[in-house]
Amino acid sequence: MKRSAIRAFLLDALCVLLLIVIGTRNHDTDTGISGVLYVAAPFWIAVFIAHVSPLMQRTPAEPNKYVVWGYTIVMGMVLRNYVFDRGTAPAFIIVATIFLGATMLGWRAVLARRTAK
Repeated sequence: MKRSAIRAFLLDALCVLLLIVIGTRNHDTDTGISGVLYVAAPFWIAVFIAHVSPLMQRTPAEPNKYVVWGYTIVMGMVLRNYVFDRGTAPAFIIVATIFLGATMLGWRAVLARRTAK
């Protein structure tokens, strides 16, 4: 596994953690470490699958940033609702989509701009 792939996975996982920490603090729920980890788990699972799946193909490729973002939202919400038995209110879906889009695509844009110089 390339260093860039590991960095991308870790930064995407950090974006999820930021979403969850900010959300749990704002709503004053699940603010302990175990609560935050439980809320983040479905999205971390989705990020992991989104990053590992392309690497397991015959011709490994870097995961597409839009696929990672979309898969994280869709699969994270499905896991959250059906496996972790947590709610997926429309407002949460919208906020998570916008926040993760801004952060997951944002760090990539910043890095691309820095390396282009």
